[in-house]
Amino acid sequence: MRGRLYDLFLVNVLTCGLEICMATGTIYIPPMLLEAGMEERFMTMVLAVGPVLGLIFIPPIGSASDSWSSRYGRRRPFIWALCVGVLLGLVVIPHAPQIAALFSTQHHQWLEVLLLVVAICVMQFCGQACFTPVEALVSDLYPGEEESRRAFSVYSLMLSLGGCVGYLLPAVDWSTLGATAYLGGQEAFIYSLLIVIFLICLMTTTFISEEQTAGLGGGGLEVSRRVPSLWSFCSWPRRLFSLTQLLRRTLTSLLSVVPRFYSLCSNMPAVIARLFVAELCSWMALMTFVLFYTDFVGEGLYNGVPSAKPGSPERIRYEEGVRVASLGLFLQCVASVGFSLLMERMVACVGARALYVSSVALLALTTAVMTVSHNVVLVTVMAAASGYTFCTLQVLPYTLTCLYHSDKQVFFSSSRVKLPTSRDELEKLKLAQMQLSTKYRSTNGCANGHPANMHSKPTVSTSLNLHVTLPVDTSPTSSQPPRGMCLDIAILDSAYLLSQVVPSLFMGSIVQLFHSVTIYMACASVLSLLAVYFASKIVFDRADMEMLQ
Repeated sequence: MRGRLYDLFLVNVLTCGLEICMATGTIYIPPMLLEAGMEERFMTMVLAVGPVLGLIFIPPIGSASDSWSSRYGRRRPFIWALCVGVLLGLVVIPHAPQIAALFSTQHHQWLEVLLLVVAICVMQFCGQACFTPVEALVSDLYPGEEESRRAFSVYSLMLSLGGCVGYLLPAVDWSTLGATAYLGGQEAFIYSLLIVIFLICLMTTTFISEEQTAGLGGGGLEVSRRVPSLWSFCSWPRRLFSLTQLLRRTLTSLLSVVPRFYSLCSNMPAVIARLFVAELCSWMALMTFVLFYTDFVGEGLYNGVPSAKPGSPERIRYEEGVRVASLGLFLQCVASVGFSLLMERMVACVGARALYVSSVALLALTTAVMTVSHNVVLVTVMAAASGYTFCTLQVLPYTLTCLYHSDKQVFFSSSRVKLPTSRDELEKLKLAQMQLSTKYRSTNGCANGHPANMHSKPTVSTSLNLHVTLPVDTSPTSSQPPRGMCLDIAILDSAYLLSQVVPSLFMGSIVQLFHSVTIYMACASVLSLLAVYFASKIVFDRADMEMLQ
């Protein structure tokens, strides 16, 4: 148990570092694109490129991770490869002007914008995609329903702590430090700090004793737990060869899993589909708020202009609004940390359904208040209150996925049988079972009354002490491979990615249509109401399976 807690801590150290980088990027990326001369409608479209790439590649990556076999486990090779892209983005984004000047001494602004856009897209895609194998690794370490909820509560806590640090860094004035001027300004200093933090967090993953798949054929899965020795990382020829083999096998696996992933998604269980739709609407409402909150405060509440000249009153007001918005998002993460600590008790007291529905209902209320209010303090308090929704969406969908996978025969069965509820129905079912038993005994010669090629539903126990076995063939067909945990987590992560794509593609045009950034919060409120409806359709326990029949 101690070793598993240690592994959980190491995994979440990377989670925290990754969230620090992504949160700081949320604050700085829109202003940096606008400062580079990009129009607002194109800026919002750039924010959609990374999530679109995620929608295309994250599910195949998740499926490939489920079937991967290596000495470093199933998850960490994918984590390390994606972290390289995050590091490249952190290096290029603050130094795009200098890199562009090296290749073109005249008219290099277009090259600067191109480098900035590519680096942002790579960092966003790799950062968001990296969470999928990380979440799957947490599920591997804690597969049960109760323990997975506790593990993902810790995961949510570390995400919130990372968000706190990531949103707090831009709110602090670092210009007084000598290193800031040496590195080229506040943005360059913060990104250099992010590189150091992320590298330290990434190094901790080398000590995780992840379960490794050693043999995938015939007799089942053999697993072993082993921490790779530091000596294995000192042999550069071996490392280079292993990296080449890893890249080759990754590409081969990704190409081979696309047809398999299509087959799995086309046969998505109803419980996963309902959870996906509800999470999509919930995240879409929350991300509409988070992605454009800084612009809403800077332009809507402080009347600033992001494209104004540096040092002008309009630009100063906008930058002050961005800092205040960073404070609001910081308080959101603080609230999320608090709710993460209480999540297990809250689930035990009121249940998962009440928590999920109330969280999106609260988001609808807070964004509605932001739409009509121009009070900075009140808007900041409403932003902090949305931390409840943020925490809930980070924990409950993944614990529900663990619940579904803990009893696949109930939640993923294609053949659903309505359980008997009355005494007459039980007597009829008992009589039918006796007839079936006699028939099977006479035709197949089975001594126990059950055919050899059939699987059975679990025994149903009633108050009459009558035990009835329902013979239903639930075995998967040869064309439908078994579903892995990482695949369904990747599908849920796709909802998170898609929730960023839709606002990013359309919100810029909607703002230009209404000539007001307040429309950001109004759209978030409407989407929250839609999320409340779909959240009521989620399957939270076995009793909810009745509504799928």
